[in-house]
Amino acid sequence: MPRPASPKLPQLLKRKLYKTGQTRGADDDEIYQNRVSRASTALIPFAVWVRHFTDKKWRHYFENGFIVLISPDDYFGNLQDSGKHALAGLKLGHNALVFYETRTQWNCNHPQTHGWKPARSRRSPLGGQYVARIPATTSTDNTGGKIVHGFNTTANKGAGIRVYEYADRATIKACRMQLGMLFWKCHDAEAVVVANGMVAADAATRRREILDECKRKGLLDIERLTQARILNGNSETTCPLCLLELSSHGFFNLVKQAPGREVLDLTITQINLFHIEEVRMGEFNHRPYNLGWGHHHCNVVVKDAGINETLRWMDELLRRNAAQGYLRETNNGN
Repeated sequence: MPRPASPKLPQLLKRKLYKTGQTRGADDDEIYQNRVSRASTALIPFAVWVRHFTDKKWRHYFENGFIVLISPDDYFGNLQDSGKHALAGLKLGHNALVFYETRTQWNCNHPQTHGWKPARSRRSPLGGQYVARIPATTSTDNTGGKIVHGFNTTANKGAGIRVYEYADRATIKACRMQLGMLFWKCHDAEAVVVANGMVAADAATRRREILDECKRKGLLDIERLTQARILNGNSETTCPLCLLELSSHGFFNLVKQAPGREVLDLTITQINLFHIEEVRMGEFNHRPYNLGWGHHHCNVVVKDAGINETLRWMDELLRRNAAQGYLRETNNGN
């Protein structure tokens, strides 16, 4: 007999968990896709490929393939003569493209002089040999317009995702499950979901089910989660930077805006996805036990620097301000 379906989560929370498996946003004129699955085609800068990915084990690692982006300076320079790009396992038009980013590159080695076409497919064959994303200039002779070639149609916008955001589908699923469990580890989770439309009995059932499933699948190691700053000493969800216990109200409430600077279509909630070890080239840090929930403003402070580097910077900042007399001990609030 089929297992009964789990009680449904409030729509806002369900959408927030789903979005953890998507990449960050990208503008129309960027080479990257905008908010798509982390399992999408990965774009790898050539220098990063040479440094981290030339081993054959990476050839089939990416579920939807990869594209290495080679600058014209490299391709028409030493690489053309030495064949280093071929030795690295790359073939133009199949898993590599020449990527034009400046007008000088475009003018010096125009793709038409080589019989090249802009690529249009994310899987081999790519349908072309190059892509271009060159900003407009202030030229007055009508030659300074922006150049956007390849992956620039409404139905096919962006060549792929940033390689450091990549995660396969199994990892995405495991991360969503663990992050869902961490929501229920907030001290007030059941009361808050009831206030947002769930029946109390359904909330209790959903919490029990996700905790049991995470335990069965090795996603509820309290010691690891605590050491990673994701849970506090009471096994309740905490912000990885400031270490304050989180209220699940923050999953539903939007961040406060400064008076006079309000954005009408704001969708940013007070609590956001938080990478403990920051995403960076050469590593895949969207993974279980490296993801938690944190305050939006704490996340903004950390950015891509990482928690430890941010804490060192904050310590230096406080010491410098104290040494120059801008921080003073207060007594009884005076």
